[in-house]
Amino acid sequence: MADIKKEQECEELHRAIWSIADDLRGSIDGWDFKSYVLGMMFYRYISENLTNYINKDEIEAGNDDFDYKELSDEISEQARKDMVQTKGFFILPSELFCNVQKNAAKDETLNMTLEKVFKNIEESAKGTQSEANFSGLFDDIDVNSNKLGGTFAKRNENLVKMMGGIANMKLGNYQDNSIDAFGDAYEYLMCMYASNSGKSGGEYYTPQEVSGLLTRLAIVGKSEVNKVYDPACGSGSLLLKSAKILGKDAVRQGFFKQEKNLTTYNLCRINMFLHDIDYDKFDIAHEDTLISPQHWDDEPFEVIVSNLPYSKWEDDDNPVLINDPRFSPAGVLAPKSKADMAFIMHSLSWLATNGAASIVCFPGIMYRGGDEQKIRKYLIDNNFIDCIIQLPSNLFFGTSIATCIMVLKKNKTDNNTLFIDASKEFIKVTNNNKLTDENISNILKLYTDRQNVEYKAFLAPYQQIKDENYNLSVSTYVEQEDTREIIDIVKLNAEIKEIVARENVLRAEIDKIIEEIEGGNND
Repeated sequence: MADIKKEQECEELHRAIWSIADDLRGSIDGWDFKSYVLGMMFYRYISENLTNYINKDEIEAGNDDFDYKELSDEISEQARKDMVQTKGFFILPSELFCNVQKNAAKDETLNMTLEKVFKNIEESAKGTQSEANFSGLFDDIDVNSNKLGGTFAKRNENLVKMMGGIANMKLGNYQDNSIDAFGDAYEYLMCMYASNSGKSGGEYYTPQEVSGLLTRLAIVGKSEVNKVYDPACGSGSLLLKSAKILGKDAVRQGFFKQEKNLTTYNLCRINMFLHDIDYDKFDIAHEDTLISPQHWDDEPFEVIVSNLPYSKWEDDDNPVLINDPRFSPAGVLAPKSKADMAFIMHSLSWLATNGAASIVCFPGIMYRGGDEQKIRKYLIDNNFIDCIIQLPSNLFFGTSIATCIMVLKKNKTDNNTLFIDASKEFIKVTNNNKLTDENISNILKLYTDRQNVEYKAFLAPYQQIKDENYNLSVSTYVEQEDTREIIDIVKLNAEIKEIVARENVLRAEIDKIIEEIEGGNND
């Protein structure tokens, strides 16, 4: 029954989001619409989060009729300091989502009202521990942008429609839903627009099933971890899988990540809040991870998960970087046009001795020569690569490439590397392939069993990988199953012989008929 209820709640939520999109179709570009709707959802979420928190305290104190949204702004100021310390922000009752939305249709300067509200929310965190997590959080929700409408009136009209649609979403008390309602809406929107627009690069979205597999690979044997880290976090979906699978409280020190794209950096922060991760449980840096890493002084991470961006980086002869302790052990830098190996070396450097990193990689880094081969040699010679998994093609939005997963460890108990061919572990869903729970279970079993399985897994000893010149392509070690029909040559030859014999008989009969016809004509 719980699964049915969850499915019904999800479907209802998705219909509500689609309805807003349909209502605004043609008015706002899809990818921009996603940012506006997520921003407005976030505004509603923190408004309700704060209201519920204050109301709960007052009701427990015996004030049964108390409702924060009905309070005057002047009286509410008494709670500001405590709320900023506890929740990381403060919102006046008049500026709560429900109150602004209630008056939206009559507010001829709605965009200016919202601009002021967003500024006040950010300002409430200034000078406090939560400032970094709220600063610039509403930058991508530009209520004065022409993207929202060509005229002042059109912008306000679209804002009224959007706020009305979000107000009508039946989210209830977010703690009472069997689904993570706000978080699920976020995932649905990201998935919907990633698939429709083919966006990639900085706004690349990792499907939830792949996120789940990466997380489960990294936490095998663990019921709790110190911290989770993603060096190129995008929208943060990978990190949140750890919270969902392990449980938030089982990630003791929280979630750490870095992202250089401003839009996805803001979306990631919003995503944390929408999944009920408090401001003091996450640390997101807005910098280039490879050039300006922001977590040098932190304790190494027990879990690292990442879907590497397909990106360039600094020149590969940069003297500062070649001496960087993250990259110097390999003796070379990743090529400037292909930063994958630089991210892998960075992740290895940040990894705890008892930790694991699971990283989605493009397949070229597994077999290309040059400096990438030298980095592979360093990783294998020092026994850091635990497993390479070949994934199916067409799993990700915006690319049909069959990617791989590299699992790194510093505490391996053998000197072998496991290769898994999971290229056939998928089902077809419309234009994309998808990992099912069964597919993920099959891959995890191969990973944890760590044994040779014909056509599926091979545990390669160090010397064999060395003999293959450190080629890490799964196809080098796992034989592909020949699914062609097996032909019985003896039987086939007998059938051909019989056909030839029948052909000779037919030919003789035809010749006889022709001879009789020609004989009759001569008469």
